[in-house]
Amino acid sequence: MAFGTWRLLNDAEVGTPEGLLGRLKTCLDLGITTIDTAEIYGGYRVEELVGAALALDAGVRSRMEIVTKAGIYVPCEFHPDRKTAFYNTTADRLVRSAEKSLRFLGVETIDLFLVHRPDWFTHPDETAAGLNRLVASGKVRAAGVSNYTVTQFDALSARVERPLVTNQVQFSPFCCDPLFDGTFDQCFARGIRPMAWSPTGGGRLFRGDDEAGARFRAAAEGLSGHYGGASVDQLCCAWGLSHPVGPLVITGTNRDERLRSFAGGAGIRLEREHWYALTEAARGRKIP
Repeated sequence: MAFGTWRLLNDAEVGTPEGLLGRLKTCLDLGITTIDTAEIYGGYRVEELVGAALALDAGVRSRMEIVTKAGIYVPCEFHPDRKTAFYNTTADRLVRSAEKSLRFLGVETIDLFLVHRPDWFTHPDETAAGLNRLVASGKVRAAGVSNYTVTQFDALSARVERPLVTNQVQFSPFCCDPLFDGTFDQCFARGIRPMAWSPTGGGRLFRGDDEAGARFRAAAEGLSGHYGGASVDQLCCAWGLSHPVGPLVITGTNRDERLRSFAGGAGIRLEREHWYALTEAARGRKIP
């Protein structure tokens, strides 16, 4: 599992270096050793917060892997000249963004650097050149992508000097696209593990007005006893982790109790029929 930082600045409890450090220690206690962040998170402020928290405790930093992403640029207070959001994955832009991330995070090397979104206006040769430079320089240990289609992944993969190690995609009982669009098949073929963002469907699991969430909750509650009284969110976590492609699930919760509960699902492996039953419930139609 990984701890996602997209919403850090939305919560005063973890929106300070001291508060975030406490949450990272909780993560380590739960066996979560990966921080997932991005240049754009928090209006381009979250990486600085993560770096400030890690600077408070070298021991915590030494036990955590850092994943960050770049390539999305939007109008913001730092760039009032921007009028339109755009992607830019040219070589120079990726290198500059990674170097900024290194400064903000206070580290010498980024463990995993991802291209955040496919850039429709950049040739794959350009993007690959940036990733190649970052890996060769030692500023990045490994590179991957996020939200790439199968063909976009293939196009970039053919040009990088070292294999892309992951594709971070949306995957949950409420978004099963990677099962059908070839993403997970490609991961199997290449022997890589994807990363799964929004594993509870962006909170759909907990919303009372969401029909798919209600169906999943009902099905999970019916299976709870079979898994030692596991909670609904634990069974949702287990649903993602149980898939044989071996996704790294990113939890984005800022609530300590929910983080602890969700992480409890890491020790559950769903039986085949139960995995399909939960999938069927969330999708709202029978398995063919």
